[in-house]
Amino acid sequence: MNIVQGIKVTLLSLAVMFLAFYTAIFTQTIWLPKLELFEQSLYGLFVITIIFSAHFSRSRFTFLTIIFALFYITINEQLAWSSWVLAHQSWLLLSGLFIFALLSQLKERGVISAHGVSRIILFGLCGISAYAWGIAIEALIEVLKVNQFTSKWDHYLLLELPILLVSLLLFWRSIATANLVVVALFISSIVWCLHFYKFIELPWSVTLTVLVSYYLLVVVVESYFFAYRDELTGLPSRRALNQLALSLSNKYCVAVVDIDFFKKFNDNYGHDIGDQVLKLVASKLTNVKKGGKVFRYGGEEFCIVFPRKNTEQILTELDRIRLVIANYKMVIRSPKRKTKEQRNKAKAKTDTKKVSVNVSIGVAQKASNNSFEQTFKLADQALYKAKKSGRNKVCS
Repeated sequence: MNIVQGIKVTLLSLAVMFLAFYTAIFTQTIWLPKLELFEQSLYGLFVITIIFSAHFSRSRFTFLTIIFALFYITINEQLAWSSWVLAHQSWLLLSGLFIFALLSQLKERGVISAHGVSRIILFGLCGISAYAWGIAIEALIEVLKVNQFTSKWDHYLLLELPILLVSLLLFWRSIATANLVVVALFISSIVWCLHFYKFIELPWSVTLTVLVSYYLLVVVVESYFFAYRDELTGLPSRRALNQLALSLSNKYCVAVVDIDFFKKFNDNYGHDIGDQVLKLVASKLTNVKKGGKVFRYGGEEFCIVFPRKNTEQILTELDRIRLVIANYKMVIRSPKRKTKEQRNKAKAKTDTKKVSVNVSIGVAQKASNNSFEQTFKLADQALYKAKKSGRNKVCS
């Protein structure tokens, strides 16, 4: 399932960036007279992206933006190393690719920390590795020539081979993780290579404006999901529920869903299995019909809002969802078998068991003068009624 989601995220991101560069290329007559504005505003964009990404703990974007800023300054200013960098384009290409590959393997860590220092050292090693690769491949080609093993493919070893390997790594990481940062690294590597081979004939100021704007957009999108999505279940969070409440009309229903005996389940099987139960219930609730919007309210409690519906219209659907959850058998392994020796001794014993969980549901319809909070409270009281009358029920 992660692969499918990863492919969707990767293809959508590629489509967005293709559209952005397509627009930039075919509107040159509009922005070319104002190119100086791009060059001046890019520095401000660098600073904003660095600050935002660092603030929202997206250190990989922070470092990547800093590296691109240094690259841009290097090619536009007469720095001590500018001539050497511009004269070694192959090294520049490989260094960038190795940095993209490295960042795809790293986790988000603090910028100003020991982790930040170690990453700077690793970036330096990427540059050294690119230089060493160039020397090694050139030496290998010379040896092949001396021994008359030359072929028309020799020159592809220097650049095309690492480009292929890094591209495959980044592509696999993109579809395997469905992570927007990793997808951005994959896209950056594509743009980096296309610019090197002059398939993208845009000034670096424009190319970097598009790329860094994309980084900033990803930071904003991820921050939004972090604030409005529950990390465990993937459902919209309580904050998102409060946001929806502001836009509801005068006709809606609220259902409060609670997992029965969840604390006892946690005590018996452990919190890891408890988390799996929460994910299971969340996945089943997302299949609710009648236009229901599902939220994780907190703990083992969920909330479903049905805009423009009354109680009679949704009771059957809520009962259907309750039965779907109750009839689903979840397989769990015995928490007592921990070591290899214990597993070997228990071969003859049953090491798994099937359990099911139930939910109780309380539902309330908005009355004419009631606020969302009051309607939710009525649904919570109906939930208490369902629990008092034996649980695994829907009450209004």
